[in-house]
Amino acid sequence: MAEELLLEIVTPEKLAYSGTVDEVTCPGSEGEFGVLRGHASLLSAIKFGELSYLKDGKRVSYAVNTGYAEVTGSKVTVLVETAERADQIDVDRARRAKEAAEQKLAKFAKEDPEYERAKIALERAEARLKIAGQQ
Repeated sequence: MAEELLLEIVTPEKLAYSGTVDEVTCPGSEGEFGVLRGHASLLSAIKFGELSYLKDGKRVSYAVNTGYAEVTGSKVTVLVETAERADQIDVDRARRAKEAAEQKLAKFAKEDPEYERAKIALERAEARLKIAGQQ
């Protein structure tokens, strides 16, 4: 069994986090999954949602966009489009995005392709607000 679990959260722009952790929870495409040291290797798609890790008894959360996670017994590598730590989420921007999406949803019929895009935007804004602790 591995002694440490290394977590790396990588976006196209930056290395959002790199360090040892006690556990990781990821929003997998087939559902949320947790990783501890010594976990079986796997590759999973990541959906938009909350990725969190526990280190020294403290939980830290990120709002992540779609991507992939590679898990080995000693390392979790998460490659995602965006990753925002909960305490760095722009709450005002997320609220404006939520309001704009709600207005768009009210305008479009469910059959309209714009309706689905607005629905996804609303879900993302609500998730960002929830992760930031503002909903």
